[in-house]
Amino acid sequence: MSGDSRPPRGLSNSAGASGAGSAGSAVVGRVPAPLVFVVSAFSQYLGAGLAVSLFSLMPSTTVAWWRLVVGATVLMALRCPWRRSWTPKALALAAAFGTATATMNVIFYAAISLLPLGTVVSLEFLGTVAVAAFTGRGWRPRCAAVLALLGVVSISGLGVDLCESGQRTGVVLALAAGAAWAGYILLGRRVASAGSGIDSLAVGMVFGALVYAPFAVGTAAGALASVRSTAKALGVGLLSTAVPYGLDQVVLKRLGTDTFALLSSLMPATSMLVGAVVLGQLPSGWEVAGLVLVSVAVALASAEGRAPRPRHPECR
Repeated sequence: MSGDSRPPRGLSNSAGASGAGSAGSAVVGRVPAPLVFVVSAFSQYLGAGLAVSLFSLMPSTTVAWWRLVVGATVLMALRCPWRRSWTPKALALAAAFGTATATMNVIFYAAISLLPLGTVVSLEFLGTVAVAAFTGRGWRPRCAAVLALLGVVSISGLGVDLCESGQRTGVVLALAAGAAWAGYILLGRRVASAGSGIDSLAVGMVFGALVYAPFAVGTAAGALASVRSTAKALGVGLLSTAVPYGLDQVVLKRLGTDTFALLSSLMPATSMLVGAVVLGQLPSGWEVAGLVLVSVAVALASAEGRAPRPRHPECR
């Protein structure tokens, strides 16, 4: 849930699917895993593109809250987590995970309200590379960290006008979203090891929506101003959360490490492509150079095998 991010690798497979989920898994299971991955990535960033179009109607925090509400509603309906036996510790972990997910997405949406989508996603990926650098072994994660830092310098120091206060704030928020993503990954590993997986994510998103409700309810009616705005708000939650997480349940266990690394490296480029085509956000040469450096860093970090699946969030 890139900010908008996907669950850490292993989270999606830790709990049994519901009947509807099993039927969907059987259908998606016939589709080549790399294609499902690409569709999932495009879905996530198309959702982010829809979110940008709602910023004129309500604050970015409110748009992020609507994503949480819609995503939580869909995941709760599909997973029916109340059928599980929940201990106080498991509920507390789910609440912490959901709050981290919500915070990551709120910061991410604030960043894309100030900077192009592809730029924010590229900067945000520093979080996943940092986790790989600190937890991985060997030369790959170290080289990935260096390349990611060079990419950040290329994007934020050369591709973005830091003299402009809005863009400067956007860079800070994008890097903060990356830090929140790193925390989300580490918490996600604990959730995955506890065996509650997507059920914890569903419950956690309810907690996250409740935490941020006081900051959003005053302006939430903006999404109901017209049929079009309501459809967009629903689309943000479905495209950025429900569809990617549902596809992840099926595809993660079918991807080898090398394929996973290659496809992960394409995600910043995917976000920049969506930004250019859907939002008309054409990148500068330095931003493209930074994106390439970050993409190579993601490939190296993911190939290490200990790096988590990089996916905002949305819940990016």
